[in-house]
Amino acid sequence: MQEGRPKRVGELIRQEIAALVAQGLKDPRIGFVSIMEVHMSRDLRYATVYVSLYGTESNRKGSLAGLQNSAGWIRREIGKKLRLRYTPEIRFLEDTTLDRVFRLEDVFKELHESDEEDGAGGSQQHS
Repeated sequence: MQEGRPKRVGELIRQEIAALVAQGLKDPRIGFVSIMEVHMSRDLRYATVYVSLYGTESNRKGSLAGLQNSAGWIRREIGKKLRLRYTPEIRFLEDTTLDRVFRLEDVFKELHESDEEDGAGGSQQHS
């Protein structure tokens, strides 16, 4: 039961934060962001929000800083909408999972292309 409740609360918080970000936060640094996942502590007092950030490196850093600066306001808004004994302290971390997936896809594509080149070159040599 202890694992189920933190997951459910984390999903509710993820939805609320995604809605707040979609409505637009006032910080101009925040660009295009996706709220990927929220991990809750067992006591539900801390929420770690994983976000995917898009744009150049400086845009991504600015977006993350803007989200971190907005964490207090976001926490208050969540407290108004969700009835929890304690509104969790929120911290934002960049989710680099998609970056790793894209890098792996590039590596696989390069390997596949080099295999095709080796296969084409090998059949010409044997003819």
